[in-house]
Amino acid sequence: MLVNFETLPETARVWIYQCNRSFSDSELEEISEKLTVFLQGWTAHGADLQSGFEIKYKRFIVIALDQEMNAATGCSIDASVKFIQELEVAYNVDLMDKMNVSYKQGEYVAYKTLTDFKKMAKDKAVSKNTIVFNNLVNSKAEYLEFWEVPASESWHSRFV
Repeated sequence: MLVNFETLPETARVWIYQCNRSFSDSELEEISEKLTVFLQGWTAHGADLQSGFEIKYKRFIVIALDQEMNAATGCSIDASVKFIQELEVAYNVDLMDKMNVSYKQGEYVAYKTLTDFKKMAKDKAVSKNTIVFNNLVNSKAEYLEFWEVPASESWHSRFV
């Protein structure tokens, strides 16, 4: 059951998929429609999952699920991963690789491999104050508070 992302509780579980490039406006429209259809029919053992989504910076797909109503199961999580993989194929993008880093350069969101990010840190091209996206957050509360943070406050700190 699709609900407005804003109405989901802070305890809602989140999954963040970062794209290796920005989506175009037409792609964003199509992806939003596909997410709407998918989440309207997303279930766990036949029970509706109360979920919502948002797309941030034309690059991050954030899906949230109120697990207090009905929890995700292995099959429902597999279905969401399959859906994201279908988006990867349809738009020729990478959404599943957690070993890449997105960070802000002014208002621009940059995307680098972890190897390149480490080299940039070594070369002082990024610092502990560089705003990074911590896609490992688990709840909506963590997402709202700790997703977009200085590198010194996330797992990226070991490199800067």
